[in-house]
Amino acid sequence: MAEVALSVVPIENKDELNFIIGQTHFIKSVEDIYEAIVQSGTSIKFGVAFCEASGVCLLRWDGNDEECIELAKKNALNVGAGHSFFVFLKQGFPINVLNQIKMVPEVCRIFCASANAVQVIVAKTAQGKGIMGVIDGGSPLGVETEKDQSDRKAFIRMIGYKR
Repeated sequence: MAEVALSVVPIENKDELNFIIGQTHFIKSVEDIYEAIVQSGTSIKFGVAFCEASGVCLLRWDGNDEECIELAKKNALNVGAGHSFFVFLKQGFPINVLNQIKMVPEVCRIFCASANAVQVIVAKTAQGKGIMGVIDGGSPLGVETEKDQSDRKAFIRMIGYKR
């Protein structure tokens, strides 16, 4: 029976940029995710990194913003899970690109889309590493009141996602 070790890997993101963590399965994923993001809005700045899981097992990367590219590469290496990908965004939000990324044929799943403090639960065996899940932000501290609901609705309208 194979041994498995679990670890918790925090996502490094000092500027609280929005990011997406997912799983894909093919070497052309970097180019396809790049194209999906670019086609969703030309002002979005981003970096994408993908952990190849066979052959030469390289970290593949692309993007149009150096800071986002470096964050994606650093976090991908820190987690080190085969076929995982990391996208960091500026001048856009996951909501602007998430459906386009999900529609990339080789994308298997999205673990999270966030700007929160995130921890990745990683399993390691003799073969390699895999993402078991994520801890995204904190746990609920209570139930929203009518005032909280009103504040939430006003905020969504203030940032332009509702009229």
